[in-house]
Amino acid sequence: MKELVEVIARALVDHPDEVSVTETSKGSTTIVELRVAPSDMGKVIGKQGRIAKAIRSVVKAASSKDDGKVIVEIVQ
Repeated sequence: MKELVEVIARALVDHPDEVSVTETSKGSTTIVELRVAPSDMGKVIGKQGRIAKAIRSVVKAASSKDDGKVIVEIVQ
């Protein structure tokens, strides 16, 4: 999931070099943290959070064959 989030985020932002994705597992839950440049934060979140919601939906669909839960967090 880390690679998927990274590819999506790099396509959206102006500074793809500053995209950082970390993945941690706690039991059956995987937490994916996305960090971008402060000037690109709005592009990743989108109006009323639509882009962030879309990223979460894509990751959820991609992880549906696994039995675990994946949480995508956008961190400053």
